[in-house]
Amino acid sequence: MTIRDQKPYKELIYSVLEKLPNINQWRKVFVIETLILFMSIRGRVNFLQLARYGKYKEQRYRQQFEKAFDFLAFNTEFTLSQGSGNYAIAFDPSYVSKSGKKTPGVGWYWSGCANSAKWGLEIGGLAAIDIDNHTAFHLEAIQTLNSEEQSLSDWYSKIISDRKDTLTSISKYLVADAWFSKRTFADQILQSDMHLISRFRDDADLKYINTQQPTGKRGRPRKYAGKVIIQDIDKEYFNLVSNNEEETVYAAEIYSKSLKRNVMLVHVTYLRNNGKGATKLYFSTDVSMEPSEVLLYYRSRFQIEFLYRDGKQHTGLNDSQARSENKLHFQFNASLTSINIAKAIHWLSIPKKERGSFSMSDIKTMNHNILMLEQFFDVFGIYPYSAKNQNYVKELILYGTKAA
Repeated sequence: MTIRDQKPYKELIYSVLEKLPNINQWRKVFVIETLILFMSIRGRVNFLQLARYGKYKEQRYRQQFEKAFDFLAFNTEFTLSQGSGNYAIAFDPSYVSKSGKKTPGVGWYWSGCANSAKWGLEIGGLAAIDIDNHTAFHLEAIQTLNSEEQSLSDWYSKIISDRKDTLTSISKYLVADAWFSKRTFADQILQSDMHLISRFRDDADLKYINTQQPTGKRGRPRKYAGKVIIQDIDKEYFNLVSNNEEETVYAAEIYSKSLKRNVMLVHVTYLRNNGKGATKLYFSTDVSMEPSEVLLYYRSRFQIEFLYRDGKQHTGLNDSQARSENKLHFQFNASLTSINIAKAIHWLSIPKKERGSFSMSDIKTMNHNILMLEQFFDVFGIYPYSAKNQNYVKELILYGTKAA
């Protein structure tokens, strides 16, 4: 992990803001200041804390958070300039804690950590999964707003279809977990000129496609050649992809009764120590896709979970004091966007072979130390860049990090 002052942050954020239309200089300065504070403030990141550590009053932060900012455009420009170019789009809802009853969209939402429904808010997160760098870049978080006239599946698919032009400029593949292996959702994704990569339930109703030539007898030739028995597949129909001590992988084009279409199915049996295997069914609506890529893309989907983890633990994803939809939107996206900035400066800048694990905790500690040191330098009139002080300053910046 590299040690940097705040100048590279400012230069990187400003270079992306320059590519966006209709943003004045005052707004650019505010966005730069705020994103750096999200990476630097210890404890809760809310309006009171921003005012304590930042250079503006609390009211200014409240007013600026209410104004619209195109985080999707910002993060798309950022991702295309910083990533490898080989991407998949990941979509995943995430529970956000929130008390009270007056906030728009508050209700009961599923929390994966608690494994139960909890009272609060939910965001639908879009991220670009960088396949080659094995990481995720946040694109946009959209708050879920419950409606009796619209199902959750329809709401999620609308989020993606409304942003299809931007998303398809990054990748034509959307990766989502097993909950999204529904026909209503898959059809909307295909209509958005994208393909869905997901996982079926373990008891999915699948059928072999009939490959025999017509017999010449009366009547329409049958389309399917029987039901796929998940635990006992026809190994003459399926192609063996790989076989090792950990897993056995078969793949074939099959028909899904729930999706009402042919898909590329990847059948994986994970081998356990007791000799018994657990079977998982991954699929892509793109039947021409290589089975190994289907597995790679789906397994890379989990990188979006690390964005949520770092956002909730370190950059204030759960800390908003606001009840306004606009303020909440700004808080959610500023929290996750700041992780993008930190990742680019401290992790992607290192050669791939030399990278360790990405630690937002250490970055937050270093940035907080820099924030405090700059205040000390300013108050006491210390010049930190002399040869005598350099090693001391570096030691203080690293104070409290795991590497130290």
